[in-house]
Amino acid sequence: MKQEPEVFSISQVETGLSEDQTGRQRRYLISMGLRTACFVGGVMAEGLLRWALIAGAVLLPYFAVVIANAGRERGGWAGSGDFVALNNEAIEAPKNRA
Repeated sequence: MKQEPEVFSISQVETGLSEDQTGRQRRYLISMGLRTACFVGGVMAEGLLRWALIAGAVLLPYFAVVIANAGRERGGWAGSGDFVALNNEAIEAPKNRA
């Protein structure tokens, strides 16, 4: 009986760029489809529902872009604060030996 080779998992590997872009495009298109449905529903509906759907159609593009752009963040310094040196000692100029 042939034994299958052991497969190891690499936990730090990110998804491929094309796969990431495909996922972003899919999320954006779903959001824009929902926006279109809100707009069409807002035209057909009456009363408070109409205004809620129109508000959704107006606000969804912002959230669609934010959601579509979320991804491929890398670890490390994100620029969230000021640089603080670990050692606060000043570098002094060498003293003259005259």
